[in-house]
Amino acid sequence: MSEAILKPVVTPTPIPVRELLPWVVFAGLILLLAIYFVGAEEGATSIVPGMYVHEFVHDGRHLLGFPCH
Repeated sequence: MSEAILKPVVTPTPIPVRELLPWVVFAGLILLLAIYFVGAEEGATSIVPGMYVHEFVHDGRHLLGFPCH
């Protein structure tokens, strides 16, 4: 005799966009700030004086294709 095995029904839980949107905006702003520091933080547009930020992100700058020399 065979037995029937019942599997529980799994329904996906929807993620409300209203709860997700502030986190997406926050992450986008952080990413834009990171791109600024990697790509443009030197010379005339420098916010931080000196070459400290440039030297800190130097390898990342080359990895992403930004010229710096």
